[in-house]
Amino acid sequence: MLQEINSRLRDVGHVPDLDSVPLDVDEKKKEYLLSRHSEKVAIASGFIGRGEGVPICMVKNLRMCCDCHSFAKLVSRIYDREVIVQDNNTFHFFRQGLCSCSDYW
Repeated sequence: MLQEINSRLRDVGHVPDLDSVPLDVDEKKKEYLLSRHSEKVAIASGFIGRGEGVPICMVKNLRMCCDCHSFAKLVSRIYDREVIVQDNNTFHFFRQGLCSCSDYW
């Protein structure tokens, strides 16, 4: 499911924010590491385990990275699905490609 979501987002122009990976590795490795962030895995699991139209909710103990934030915004728009994330800083309510934090977190 995660590969399907990543593929669909790539088709609409999503480019991973490689600055979110502070490691000294090549760009392909950074893309791979970003594609496996916990938020993305949780969203993919939410699509598998929850019925259509049911919001996907998650709690994490770290701040959400910029790439995962833009990923969740696109998922909410493309799949018309509400995504709710509580990180250690705030709640993010993603609906129709927008976030309740107005991209300021």
